[in-house]
Amino acid sequence: MISRFGDALRVSALPLLAVGLTDEPLVVASVTACGYLPWLLFGLFGGALADRVDQRRAMWLVDTVRGLLVAAFALAVGLGHASVPLLIVLAFSLTALQTLFDNAATALLPSLVEREALGGANARLMTGQQLAGGLLAGPFVPLLLAVGASMPFAADAGTYLVAAALVASLRTSPPVREPRPAGSTLRTEIRAGLRVLWGDRVLRAVCAATLLCNIGMGALIATLALHVTRWLHAGDTGYIAAMTAYSAGSLAGGFLAQRIARRAGRVRALLLGGAVQTGSLLLIGSVREIPALVAGMLLLGAMNMVWNVNQVTLMQQRSPASMAGRVASTFRTSSTSGAPLGAVLGGATARLYGLNAPALLAAALFAAAVTALIPARGPDAPVAAP
Repeated sequence: MISRFGDALRVSALPLLAVGLTDEPLVVASVTACGYLPWLLFGLFGGALADRVDQRRAMWLVDTVRGLLVAAFALAVGLGHASVPLLIVLAFSLTALQTLFDNAATALLPSLVEREALGGANARLMTGQQLAGGLLAGPFVPLLLAVGASMPFAADAGTYLVAAALVASLRTSPPVREPRPAGSTLRTEIRAGLRVLWGDRVLRAVCAATLLCNIGMGALIATLALHVTRWLHAGDTGYIAAMTAYSAGSLAGGFLAQRIARRAGRVRALLLGGAVQTGSLLLIGSVREIPALVAGMLLLGAMNMVWNVNQVTLMQQRSPASMAGRVASTFRTSSTSGAPLGAVLGGATARLYGLNAPALLAAALFAAAVTALIPARGPDAPVAAP
């Protein structure tokens, strides 16, 4: 939660710094693109590595390195040495390290709580992250920028180092793993993790559905500012209202996720979340009124949190403990590949069919995701041994 607060500061300040260095849109976009690229290059590798190492140690070491990198970048900005290549190197390096951290964190959580409590733990974790990154960090960015362009990055570096200390203080037993077969390599271990994912009917369906949802969200997010300011003519105030409604909905969804799962089961919670998000996107894309936008974003945020909590919990419960990192990396790599693809599709759709078309495209993709989940209905109790 602490490092997510710092990430939100950096993510908000980085584009503003890039715009101050260049007027070329393609160059500015390349900074964001480099934040996706390491997941495509190293995502599966990071998952395999997370299954080999002590996850707690890997997490605090990664956060320490990230804190030092961002601190060095803040110093360069403060001394007037910021440049677009430096921004690109920073974005690429932080995400490359994140491929190990996120997969290790997903694999570590089942060793900290009982498997039956994973849903509640994920809900609290994701709600706290949304609170810190979605609501609390926003007002601090202009205040820090008023002090100096380097201040958001200095604050981000501090949060990484604090987070590293907190993770290092966790008291967990070293992971117990069976000896790897002779001649085992990261490549063969990655293939083994992919086989586990493909061989599980529920995980396979959830992975395909999540990919479709991320393509849809990529299309919506890439064009949302145009949708609000030009199609709705709501200006910056309307855009802020939309994003605030999404964050507020996400917090509500964090409280609902586990309650829905207990009543309906996790797969049916995903079906409900996908169906409501489909309706929300249809509302956003077809009704040219601010109240409809706010209501749609509120529901979209709530059900997106319900989806995320139950998807991650299913993944943790159904993955063998020795392969949790590799299964998690497959999910994240596929979802990350969907976001930039969706952004390109959203831009093309907006240009060809109108600024509201990406929201309708996203609705169609979410409907397809719900359809992909239907074969996974039924008992969704964990199948992997604790």
